[in-house]
Amino acid sequence: MNETPTSILSNSPAEPEDDNVPLIGRSMARMRLMTGRRLIGRLAIQSAAPGLELSHLDVLDAVRRAQPAGEVTVGLIAEMLRIDPSRASRVVAEMVGRNVLRREASQADARRIVVVMTAAGEALLAEIRAQKFAIISQIVSDWPEEDVERFATLFDRFIGGYEAIFLSRDKDTPG
Repeated sequence: MNETPTSILSNSPAEPEDDNVPLIGRSMARMRLMTGRRLIGRLAIQSAAPGLELSHLDVLDAVRRAQPAGEVTVGLIAEMLRIDPSRASRVVAEMVGRNVLRREASQADARRIVVVMTAAGEALLAEIRAQKFAIISQIVSDWPEEDVERFATLFDRFIGGYEAIFLSRDKDTPG
């Protein structure tokens, strides 16, 4: 019972050692555990903005991703994050209080309120992203450059395929 979670996930006896697909599956399980714990986000917040919570980071990222397509509303943020609109509204209000986001009237419909990132929000997001990239750079720092380049290309292709399968099979699955 002295095995670490990593060794338990890495050494499943039911799968052939020479097959790469089970290795990918085991690696995905390990990554899911780390992603579920939001390790990179937590480290980035710890370094860049200790007062933030992960939900703040999620809202900032949702606004960043949605702004190029048009106006961002609290409802859109809630939909993107798959959270209750009242929760999204509370987090947005906290971010407005921190001067990271601001609310303003919609240019298309003055009765509607939209959420806009402030310069402070953009700077904060840039700093958090820089911290995230520094962590990833540290992970691959001893890899040959061609391995990093190949991994980036293959990982992006893998995630694209993963997203496509997910979207084609069940668009209503939460998470």
